[in-house]
Amino acid sequence: MRDQVVQYLKSLQDAICDGLSQLDGSNFVEDAWTHHSGQGGGRTRVLADGNVIEKGGVLFSHIMGDKMPASASAKRPELAGKSFEAMGVSLVIHPRNPFAPTSHMNVRFFVAGADTDAPVWWFGGGFDLTPYYGFEEDARHWHQTAYSACEPFGERTYRDYKTWCDEYFHLPHRQEQRGIGGLFFDDVNTPGFDACFGLMRNVGDHYLPAILPILERRKDTPYEQAHRDWQLLRRGRYVEFNLVFDRGTLFGLQSGGRTESILVSMPPMVAWAYRAEPKPGTPEAELLSRYLVPQDWLS
Repeated sequence: MRDQVVQYLKSLQDAICDGLSQLDGSNFVEDAWTHHSGQGGGRTRVLADGNVIEKGGVLFSHIMGDKMPASASAKRPELAGKSFEAMGVSLVIHPRNPFAPTSHMNVRFFVAGADTDAPVWWFGGGFDLTPYYGFEEDARHWHQTAYSACEPFGERTYRDYKTWCDEYFHLPHRQEQRGIGGLFFDDVNTPGFDACFGLMRNVGDHYLPAILPILERRKDTPYEQAHRDWQLLRRGRYVEFNLVFDRGTLFGLQSGGRTESILVSMPPMVAWAYRAEPKPGTPEAELLSRYLVPQDWLS
């Protein structure tokens, strides 16, 4: 199982970097690394100061450990203290243009007790979109592509994983959604390895078809400093979620992961302002009232 998943994840990282490089006209720089324990490592690829992408990271990692981090066993207390093996591809892409959304994708495979006679394995992943200005065309395309990724796996799969995404990417201290959602799933190990692996692959393979048309539409939209200021302000919400609530960030830090790779998801520029509220009737206000509200984008 391990070899199949590792081979797929590396090929997925290659395909995504190739697709985004073609869009941007710039190349990702690879930084191969080994875990400080000597158990595993990864390939961190970063594109910075590009023509379209202000900062983007696409990461492959495959690490092992003697003891499950608390973030990984919180919902599975029976696995606390067991050895583990984790592998995945994760990415965050921050475009330069304020009218182009930030996107995130992650697919992962986890094995607890990998060195025992009865290992426990599961898949997780998903992708979500964080716009700074709302476009219904983009939202519908994003969710239609998410639906297509899930369609072969049952009629409820998209609905269940969309709802899970809406609930997960939520900032409770601000009572705000991080974006317009997409898919989120975790702890998937039924009906069997082949079906679960197929689901993970389908989600990973649908990221580029989901994001590239949106970036093509928005990357050259004219904008002013006021649009940029709003983008930087909303990026602050992204940082708050990643540092306070994101389970992947917590797992990486608790497992002694490589800090530079874990925090590559942070935007290059960000702003906070005291009680910054958009004026009623503006596109900025519409983002909050119309788009950052969980809803059925396909009906």
